[in-house]
Amino acid sequence: MLQTLIDFNNWLNGVVWGPPFMILLVGTGLYLTFRLGFFQFTHLRFAWQRTFATLFRKKSAQDKGAITPFQAVSSAMAATIGVGNIAGVATAIALGGPGAVFWMWMVALVGMATKLAEATLGLKYRRVEDDGRVSGGVFYYIENGLGKRWKWLAVLYAILAGLAAFGIGNMVQANTMAHAMETGLGIPNWATGIGVMLLVGAVTLGGIKRIAVTAERIVPTMALIYVIGAVGILISYYDQIPGAFAQIISGAFTPASAIGGFAGATVAGAIRYGIARGIFSNEAGLGSASIVHAQARNKPFAQGLWGMWEVFIDTLVICTMTALVILVTGVIQTGQTGAELTTSAFSLGLPGLGGWVVLCAIVLFSYTTMLTWNFYGEKSWEYAFGKRVILPYRIIFIGFLYLGAIGGLTTIWDISDTLNGLMAAPNLIALLLLAGVLAKEKVQYLKEQKEEMRKEKENGQDEKEGPG
Repeated sequence: MLQTLIDFNNWLNGVVWGPPFMILLVGTGLYLTFRLGFFQFTHLRFAWQRTFATLFRKKSAQDKGAITPFQAVSSAMAATIGVGNIAGVATAIALGGPGAVFWMWMVALVGMATKLAEATLGLKYRRVEDDGRVSGGVFYYIENGLGKRWKWLAVLYAILAGLAAFGIGNMVQANTMAHAMETGLGIPNWATGIGVMLLVGAVTLGGIKRIAVTAERIVPTMALIYVIGAVGILISYYDQIPGAFAQIISGAFTPASAIGGFAGATVAGAIRYGIARGIFSNEAGLGSASIVHAQARNKPFAQGLWGMWEVFIDTLVICTMTALVILVTGVIQTGQTGAELTTSAFSLGLPGLGGWVVLCAIVLFSYTTMLTWNFYGEKSWEYAFGKRVILPYRIIFIGFLYLGAIGGLTTIWDISDTLNGLMAAPNLIALLLLAGVLAKEKVQYLKEQKEEMRKEKENGQDEKEGPG
């Protein structure tokens, strides 16, 4: 029975991640990039000034919402910065060769526009209840943005997203954590499974505010530590960096030859695993992050800027760091894959310390990913089945963490890839149909920002001149 399910998933996976879906995924990102006037390239500095730079300034938040814009992006990044940045990148390189990293970059560059759109529309079409509870996400911008006749697509997305949460945000995370704990500390998988059930349950039962506070504290700190460790290794292997980039570029367009334990890879494999693992990592196109971005006390397009940076940091910074460390240290020749490959690279680059950096990153990244994806899943099924499903969903989600911890790695990754593709399709269709609304939001936001800057300049001039 189990083998039949695996065979069916393998067939479905091939259909889902075939050329039509690849074209839809990348094509949506390209179309949104065009409709937004290549915003992620022309306004990158502007986006920084309106997001991270504001953290150093006092700013009142009068808009409705459950959490701050930074808590929203921290929670979203808690979902995106997970084992995909560590095990996912390594798996992409092991199966698709170094060229897979190039395709991860490409899907991230257009994915910045996609994630900007998801965060913007998620907040624009959210629902604020009388008691202050906020609900938002793909299902709401499908129903409220496209109209009631599209509600079937919204319900379909909600059901698929709730199912996908058991893969990308649950079993894959628990499985990778369990293997890392067993390899690094000798802790059996079942023990990790029980421990993670208790820790995730303690936070998720408190709702989005408790999740946001936890993510805000853990994610930025651990991401910084991981990047510093990677940079330290790259400084030591600085002479190998040009060669690593050469492998990535050449491998994107020519087959990668077998070396040592590495079996080699085709160009098709590089594209397939690069795009699939890129999407697994930054989630641009899945629409999941719109659920938590909708909770922010912010204006729609302003929150979209945070979503854009989310993809940049996740893939173009952290995933790139992981890939370069693997390539410059030469561990790709060992034939290892997943978190084991990344751990070997860090251990070789930072003897005595690197392995601990990766272990801590896996544990904390996967933990925060589980928290946010539990929220994604329950909000999705709340839309499809009503509020009564929230508590049962949380309980079932926590139970699946144990199954993930003791399950098989390859099968869980494959099932997760399939579910990701299925849930992305309704979202991508909605983004294409709402591109015009998004473009208007951009124009309106830039107009408002220009007016604010004019008033600030006038006020500054009045203060300088003083009383007449």
